[in-house]
Formats: sequence, structure tokens, C-alpha cells
Amino acid sequence: MDIKTLENWLWEAACVIRGPIDAPKYKEYILPLIFIKRLSDVFEDELKDIADKLGSVEEAEEALRQDPSLVRFYIPEKARWNQIRQQTTNIGQYLTDCVREIARYNPELQGVIDIVDFNDTVAGQRIISDESLKRLIEVLSEHRLGLNDVEPDILGRAYEYLLRKFAEGSGQSAGEFYTPREVAIMMAYLIDPQPGEEVYDPCCGSGGLLIKCHLRFKERYGNNPHIAPLKFYGQEINHITYAMAKMNVFIYNMEAEIALGDTMNNPAFLESNSSLKKFDIVVANPMWNQKFPESVYEKDPFNRFEFGYPPESSADWGWVQHMYKSLKDRGRMAVVIDTGAVSRGSGTQGKNRERDIRKAFVERDLIEAVILLPENLFYNTTAPGVIIVINKNKPENRKSKIFLINISELYEKGRPKNYLPESTIQKVYEIYREWKEEEGISKIITIDEARINDYSLSPSRYISINNKEEVLPLDEAIVELEEAEEEGREADRRLWEILESLRGQSIFRD
Repeated sequence: MDIKTLENWLWEAACVIRGPIDAPKYKEYILPLIFIKRLSDVFEDELKDIADKLGSVEEAEEALRQDPSLVRFYIPEKARWNQIRQQTTNIGQYLTDCVREIARYNPELQGVIDIVDFNDTVAGQRIISDESLKRLIEVLSEHRLGLNDVEPDILGRAYEYLLRKFAEGSGQSAGEFYTPREVAIMMAYLIDPQPGEEVYDPCCGSGGLLIKCHLRFKERYGNNPHIAPLKFYGQEINHITYAMAKMNVFIYNMEAEIALGDTMNNPAFLESNSSLKKFDIVVANPMWNQKFPESVYEKDPFNRFEFGYPPESSADWGWVQHMYKSLKDRGRMAVVIDTGAVSRGSGTQGKNRERDIRKAFVERDLIEAVILLPENLFYNTTAPGVIIVINKNKPENRKSKIFLINISELYEKGRPKNYLPESTIQKVYEIYREWKEEEGISKIITIDEARINDYSLSPSRYISINNKEEVLPLDEAIVELEEAEEEGREADRRLWEILESLRGQSIFRD
């Protein structure tokens, strides 16, 4: 199935139920059904292979009853797609029973496939009627999703397409759990996973960044059994999105552990009660400018924030420090974050939390590259964003240097969002790999130059494109204002502490 056919098919399915429920909830009904369809079709293919070897379907069924591990996932007869399609009454309850039955036979799918009640109601009314479910099943029956019918990333591509359409159609934020596909591909190229490495995403959403690393690895090394595979780890706070990530890694047959929970407050992957597990690679797209109270940093038992506490107005450098703390001694990471994270506070007199944390990373020679992206790529903002590459083991020729890349103009116009063409991804990979300067695109600066510019690492400050001046986007200006107000409150608090300590001394006496 080519991409256009896939997209048309999925949109037809979405249109069946787009009236009764809010657009962002489509995925909660459509994607589990696509997953069931995929599982059922693959099971049929595997059953046929076993039947060919044993001589009959009956013997194959009996063999599976004796040993369900002969197939990747055992699908009980009631939950097979041909049985689902024949159901004409109580369809919502039947589907709910099916996903629970599949989860019962396959414990690793518990909390993944059985996340939705197809029979659910609000104020006594069904969210999606049996008639709509029946039409949806018929639309999804138009194409087979077996081993020889589609690429294994069918669910991932389906998720990306539907989530993009939901974001376009509903005006709601999708940025918390969706990184544009081409940005994820670029990050996988930059980080370039090697055999046997462990890859971690602390806010993995639907698993897109992990999957792009998996695909990049497969592109380079194929399915060679003599090459040590990658191992993947991810944590996600939203239960529905966590389930989608689990479905995705199952579809790709990745060796992955996905945990449900709040990484900043309760990281899931630990070596001990006071020590985080370390990984070779960290990739992430955390929520930009997330707000956490200072107590999150002050009371952290893992010593993650040794470079300083970020302001309450933006946790960007809090996330970066968590990722850095999760790296092995020779590890590397790539994080896509708000553009302001590399420039806020530079030029400020006195203390500025973000600038001071950034200074610590620069002075320790940890930042390898900063890539400025084009505007209007992401669904939760029109701001451009940057990719920061951090390397604990820089090659000798890159030490005491930072590679800045400005691709803010290397995009294609799209509706409603811009996108990066393949040529841009390859361009960035080429100049990054060769570590070369190119007029109007890339520049290598020294740590001394970063000091002179008060640790601003914004590529547009160093790389001029068509003499365009650097203009501060509105959302960055708001964050800077909030941070300034926070610093002002902190200064007031310290002043009052000093005054309180002086109370009763001679300057206060009559």
C-alpha cells in the first residue's frame, strides 16, 4: 500500500466517526482497531504457514492451542477480523470484549490494546454508535495488513497521518506527543545509533523518535544476525499516548521497554533508589517551556540539576539536565527544544538561570552542535525550535568548538505546516558528518566566541541569511518576561531576608 492510498483510506475511516466525537479522540477508536486488524491479518499469515507445514488448518489450530508461542501474538477466534466483521448487533460491547480477550492471551498487550471502551457513554449517550462502528469496520476491511501486504511501520505512519490531521482540523495542540516526521529523521541521522547501543527517550510520546532511530539503524545495518541490535527505553506520562507507543514498538518488533509515568518527578529507569540508569543515546522532544515549581529541582533525589535550577517559567534546561544525567560517560544526545533555550538571558546583567546553566554546559565543552529549524514545523507553535546535540566524548577535532547550523530557510511550504524536504535532511547530515562550514548555513565557533557573546548559541546570531535581523518571537518574549519577573521576585526575597537580619541593629533604632 503506498502512502497516498494509506492516507486516503485512513481519512475515509476518520470521516465515518468525525461527527459524533471530537477530532482528537478519533485516534482512541481508530488506531486500536487498525492494531487489531494488523494483529489479526498477521496471525492469519502465520497460521497459514503453520498449516502448510502440518498439512491442515485444523492441525495448525491444535498446535497453537498447545503452544501459543508459535506465533508472535495469539489471536483467539472471537477476536479475529473475519469474526468481528460478521458481528451485526452489540458491536461496541463485542469489540470491547475482543480487546480484553486479546490482552488476556497476550499479557504484554495488557494496558495497550484494551485502553478504550467501544461501548462507552457520556450522559447516558453512546460516544460512538454501533452503526458508526460497523461502518468503520467495513472501511478498515478494504485493505489487508498482513506480513506481505504493508510495510511494518503501517501503524506508525497511520498514527503520524491521523495525528497530523487531528491537529490541523481541531486547532488543538499535538506538540506534546508528536514530533514532525522529518525532524525525527534528522535527529536519528545526527545521533547515528551503533550496534548494541541503548537508546532512551524520557518523554517518548507515541515513540516516533525511538522508531526513527530504529529505522536509521536498519537502513545502515539491515537484519544482519551478527550485528548486535539496539535496545530502546521510553517513558510517557499520558496513558493513551503510552499505549500508542507500545503498539508502535510491537509493530516494528523492537526490543523496547516503555514505561508509564511522570519522568521529571518519578523517572522509571533506575540503577538504584538514588541513581538513574545510563544510556548510550538520549533523544527527546519535551514539552517546550513547561512550568515546574522550584521544589521539583530542590528535592530531586537523583542530583540531576547540578548545573543549576531552571526558572519556573521554563523547564527546558531542566529536561536537558535530566537527559545529560541519563547518559553514559561516552554518551551523546539530541534534543529538540524552544529556540529561546539557546539565547535567553545572554546580555543580562547579573544572574540569569538559563544563561548560567548554558554557560556551564559550554565551559565543560559538552555542546557539539545547535541546529536552527524553520518556522511553523510544529503543531503546538509557529516558533522554529532548535536541535541541541550534546556529546560527552567529542572527537579531538571538535573539542572546544561548537558547530552551528542555520536551516531556517531550507524548507518547503505546506498547508497548514511547513516541512523539511529530504534534500535538507541530507544536507544537514553531510555538513555535520564532515564538520564543514558553508556560507549562509553553517559556522564553527570556539568556546571563546561563545563567551564573548555571553553564551548565546543562537545560530542566527552567527550566521546571517540575506541580511535578516534576528527578531524575538512573541512566545519567547513572554518566557523572557516571566523569567525576569521571577528573578525580580527572587531579588526582592533576598533583600527582605537581608533587611530582616538587620532588624534591631543600629540603622533601625530611633
